[in-house]
Amino acid sequence: MKRVTGIGGIFFKAKDPVALRAWYQTHLGVNVEEWGGAVFSWSDDSGNPTGGMTVWSINADGAECFTDGAAPFTINYRVEDARGLAQVLRDEGCRVLDKIDESEYGIFAWVFDPEGNRVELWQPPAGQ
Repeated sequence: MKRVTGIGGIFFKAKDPVALRAWYQTHLGVNVEEWGGAVFSWSDDSGNPTGGMTVWSINADGAECFTDGAAPFTINYRVEDARGLAQVLRDEGCRVLDKIDESEYGIFAWVFDPEGNRVELWQPPAGQ
């Protein structure tokens, strides 16, 4: 079974998310959209789209994506089979949340690394 195939997103918390988003937009040129983040489309060495994307987002300090982890960030890893990988990780003795979410955005599962950082596993919808 393949495990991680790419980074689907990076989400971090801020005391003042509006100001921090503005800083990234002004100083680093990140195209922050109205929803509070940016989407970086994947491309090959020639600049041709390859069908994937990485989401970058700044959230308020108490946002749900940070409630169970020790870190001020969550990295969302792209996987081919979130349910299957969650079970493999559980069988390997990793701490895996029982909850698995499925929506129009794909299937999500969560595991914790040995230092208590919450890691999100994302299986994109078919065709993405």
